[in-house]
Amino acid sequence: MKHLLLTCALSTAALPALADEPVIQNATARQSGGSWTFSVTLSHPDTGWEHYADGWRILDMDGNELGLRVLAHPHEHEQPFTRSLGGVQIPEGTTQVQIQARCLTDGWGQQRYPLKLP
Repeated sequence: MKHLLLTCALSTAALPALADEPVIQNATARQSGGSWTFSVTLSHPDTGWEHYADGWRILDMDGNELGLRVLAHPHEHEQPFTRSLGGVQIPEGTTQVQIQARCLTDGWGQQRYPLKLP
C-alpha cells in the first residue's frame, strides 16, 4: 500500500504546471523632474477574486526592486489592461530596467520584460 501511494505522489509531482502567468504586452516610461512614470499593459486569464494578476514591479538589471504597482481587483472583463505607477526613483546612469508581473495565486511570473529608458 505504501508503494502505491508513493508512486501516485511522484507521478502527480511530475506533471507540468497548468497556470497561465501574467503576460506583459507593452511598457513605457517617461521622466518628469526627478522621478519616472511607468505604464504597463498586461494580460492574464483572471477568473475573479480568487485568481487574478495582482501586481507588477520595476527591477534594475540586477533584479533589485525599484517600484511596485499593486493591482487591487481582478480585470476579467478588461483584457489586456494598462495601469501606471508614478514617482519611481531610478538611479542616475540607469539605461534599462525590467518589468515583472505577479499573479495572486501563482506568484511572480518568469517573464521579465526589458525596457530601455528614453
